[in-house]
Amino acid sequence: MEKELEKKIGQMLLIGFRGLELNDKSAISEDIINERIGGLILFDIDVELGGSKRNIESPSQLRKLIGQIKSYSKTPLFISIDQEGGLVNRLKGEYGFPQTVSQKTLGDLNREDETRYWASITANCLSEMGFNLNFAPAVDLEINPENPVIGKKERSFSSNPEIVTKHAEIIIEGHKKKNIICCIKHFPGHGSSLEDSHFGMVDVSKLWNEIELIPYKKLISLKQVDMIMTAHIFNKNLDEKYPATLSKNILTGMLRESLAFNKVIMTDDLAMKAISQNFGLEKSIELAINAGADILLFANNSGFDQDIAKKAISTIKKLLKAGKISEERIEESFNRIMELKKKMLIF
Repeated sequence: MEKELEKKIGQMLLIGFRGLELNDKSAISEDIINERIGGLILFDIDVELGGSKRNIESPSQLRKLIGQIKSYSKTPLFISIDQEGGLVNRLKGEYGFPQTVSQKTLGDLNREDETRYWASITANCLSEMGFNLNFAPAVDLEINPENPVIGKKERSFSSNPEIVTKHAEIIIEGHKKKNIICCIKHFPGHGSSLEDSHFGMVDVSKLWNEIELIPYKKLISLKQVDMIMTAHIFNKNLDEKYPATLSKNILTGMLRESLAFNKVIMTDDLAMKAISQNFGLEKSIELAINAGADILLFANNSGFDQDIAKKAISTIKKLLKAGKISEERIEESFNRIMELKKKMLIF
């Protein structure tokens, strides 16, 4: 019974790791074999180590690494990446991968055939490498072009929600043709912020606009969305106490109930300073799960902890024992995750 519960909790964890290849003694291999995790995120650069190679060096190396990952897993894993295009691009041309363009470039062109072409290039590449989950497209509106994490990085298609929705839908469709899940982001909208939540709390109370919800409303109603990633933004008009990732008002009240989204909710990286500096590991896990998040993301890149999966599982078990989260919540998330895996991944 205890082992079964641990496996269910493990499905709720998606983590980053170090290594261009794996072997039986790798810490991450042990996590996979013991079913402590439900997914992995790969990066080209190791931030903590000053920009050295992390998981991605070349197409042949990456294909081999993902093959090794899959060989260790009993239950198929989400094997994920941030491959939006432009500046948010882990599979770079200099490593031997196809070139990409930014979402802003596609929105400015506003040509469906152009977006369809670039979506197919990305989806084909991801499929050939062995990925099954892309943390893209970003559906944030370019409300503030000077926004350091969205506008300045050309991650928004447009300030016009109709343009954002149209191009996001094309990208999602292109990925689905290759059996790649898209996780749209960052709910309920990061495009109006003045700061970057990687570095601290971001308050959008005076900046956020309800039109930022339009792409989510439309894409959900079109039944195009399998997964949504949260934003670590704080908006006192939506929740007086907690940022979106940790807010039951926002994740359950707005996203689940108002927008009728019944698929998988994924947190943004819980190690980002907006969360880690203000709440710590145990509190952020408790709040995120109770808010309605199904998968907890630990990118494990700005700081690295090879035992993060073990720590997260023991923390969740401790919270369960103390009655701070319920087994019903774990069961709900586990069922949503497995439903998506059975629909999109090969069992």
